[in-house]
Amino acid sequence: MKPSPVKSPASVVSLTASFGKNLGILLAFIFTCHFSFGQTEPTVSVDTSGKEVSQFHTTGEPTKKPKVAPGQLTPEEKKKRLWLITGVNVVGYGGALIVLSSAWYKDYPKTSFHTFNDSKEWLQMDKVGHGWAAYNAGRVSAGMWRWAGLSDKKAAWIGALSSTAFLVGVEFLDAHSSKWGWSWSDFAANIGGAALFVGQEALWSEQRIQLKFSFHIKDYSDPVLATRADDLFGEPWYERMLKDYNAQTYWLSANLKSFLPKSGLPAWLNLSVGYGADGMFGGFENKWLDDQGNEIDRTDIPRKRQFYLAPDIDFTKIKTNKKWLRTVFTFLNAFKCPAPALMIDSHGKVKGYVIYF
Repeated sequence: MKPSPVKSPASVVSLTASFGKNLGILLAFIFTCHFSFGQTEPTVSVDTSGKEVSQFHTTGEPTKKPKVAPGQLTPEEKKKRLWLITGVNVVGYGGALIVLSSAWYKDYPKTSFHTFNDSKEWLQMDKVGHGWAAYNAGRVSAGMWRWAGLSDKKAAWIGALSSTAFLVGVEFLDAHSSKWGWSWSDFAANIGGAALFVGQEALWSEQRIQLKFSFHIKDYSDPVLATRADDLFGEPWYERMLKDYNAQTYWLSANLKSFLPKSGLPAWLNLSVGYGADGMFGGFENKWLDDQGNEIDRTDIPRKRQFYLAPDIDFTKIKTNKKWLRTVFTFLNAFKCPAPALMIDSHGKVKGYVIYF
């Protein structure tokens, strides 16, 4: 069912918020998981025969373990970690869905399963965002399963499938809420993001092309547009980051050294192409109703797609012996590094930026 192109501010907020809640949950998930599991490394001791013995521990003093190859887990350690990560996923994903169901959707009437065609909304910016969420949730989840002792291949598949299952769960909540609906385009974007992750793991055993996010504060100087932006996207910066599609950019960032191993290029240097949009003050068109019920028609403002080219950094390629810094670098890799950029939009305008984020 396609909604009317003319909407009150409140109803349009419900549409922009659908992806905003996914992005907010994912940012918290990435931050928590990286800082919970990213710093745990094996310590190596030497037994009486002079052979190194891996001793994994997360808290407290290391205990005596059976002799294993350096860097490997004992069966007991692997079992404990698998149970731990299974619990984290069940509690984390399941708890998030329960909280969403009771808090986010409670003010809207429940309905039977229904669909909503939003494939042409927001110049597909929200769809790219869904792909980014699925890709990075899969990347983080796979890292947790690798920490638990699974092979890279198994960890990648379980990570991708579990992140996709969570996002599909959110879609089911949308499908039973009167304000939203099951979106096949959202579903396809979720699958695409997860496939980008697991496909590279299968092909190269590494992420040569990463899906990243950037955001900048956009100034709406026109008072009417500023009021509209506040209604649509919220006023605090963190709400704008989640909801303002005019200020978001999504990037495919390719590591050059991975594709050109014999080159003298720095291992951390990436080249990225970005996609953004501008001039959007409604999901489908720039028409809305003000607080008095008067129709505002700003179809004179062109809705534009924007394409970017910029250098980037793969932080995980920067060598450091500090565990906490490696964790920070892994977290930062979900976001595009501020850098000079060249932009061309769908109306043929070309613009350069000294620094763009």
